[in-house]
Amino acid sequence: MHRKVKLLLASVALALGGFSGASALAEDFKVAFFASSAQNGFNQAVYEGVVAKAKEMGVETSIYDGQFDAALQYSQIEDVLAGNQFDGFVVVPNDTVGIAGAVEQVGAAGKPLVTALFPIGPDLARLEPQVPGVTATVASPPAEGAKVQAEDVVKFCEGKDPCNVVIIIGQKIYPFDNLRQEAYLSVLGAHPNIKVVASGEGNYDPDKSLTVMQDILQANKDIDVVLSNADQHLVGVEIALRNAGYDVSGLYLSGGGASSIAVEAIREGRWDATLAYFPVTMGKLALEAVVKKLKGEDVSVAVDMDKVGPLPALVTKAVLDQHPDFKGEWAQ
Repeated sequence: MHRKVKLLLASVALALGGFSGASALAEDFKVAFFASSAQNGFNQAVYEGVVAKAKEMGVETSIYDGQFDAALQYSQIEDVLAGNQFDGFVVVPNDTVGIAGAVEQVGAAGKPLVTALFPIGPDLARLEPQVPGVTATVASPPAEGAKVQAEDVVKFCEGKDPCNVVIIIGQKIYPFDNLRQEAYLSVLGAHPNIKVVASGEGNYDPDKSLTVMQDILQANKDIDVVLSNADQHLVGVEIALRNAGYDVSGLYLSGGGASSIAVEAIREGRWDATLAYFPVTMGKLALEAVVKKLKGEDVSVAVDMDKVGPLPALVTKAVLDQHPDFKGEWAQ
């Protein structure tokens, strides 16, 4: 009923650096990777890590494109499970709650499944498995990171009254984005000098974010801060601000992802911060956990990316000055 997009290893290798699978181990494990969207740069970087670790461990892998469609991703997992061609699963979930039924089916079949980027289950703050079928979680608690971002905005706004803030979130229908926005508002709302003048949805797309920010600026001419959960949003936001005559170096711009574009912008003084995500590292750890489980080895059921990444959770110019060789693990 849904179109299933399956990129076989040979074609994916061209785009993501290559993996011949020639060194496959005797087990000849095959792992399916379910992207929330295979066209999304972050998901591509996670899969890059999956492919790199798969090559190292002698494992074959294929990617499925969830197209930011929760129902499609659910059916893809069911179809792949029914086909019985894969030994393990790595998922970047579109719907962290709704996907539970498909995950339970995977668990009932005795196949390991690792969730990356977000926990699967009702509690996004809990990395330990909440749903039968989840072998391990490789993620960062979204609310905790959002609070760190907002607290840095509070520091910037000290002595400025009012300090006018625009929030650009991904999509409020997503539980994780709704949780991030609530965390932003909780921290900022405790400071009467800070005014959240507008909020928009960027849908993890620079063009969409450009349009949203243009509309916001029509009604709000005085902006001090743009707080966002995604670097993709700030790419469009920055264009809109420049077109409106703003000197972005005088504003506070905070994104999410620690992409190479964000790292460059922060080094140049155009942006101020990005909440660190390390998708290639995340993909490597997720694939490794699946293979370890298949081999009967011990697996850490909760991997907090805020603690195992190469940089602190909030990346600022001061942090980058201490890590001059860091370039970011994905483009945007």
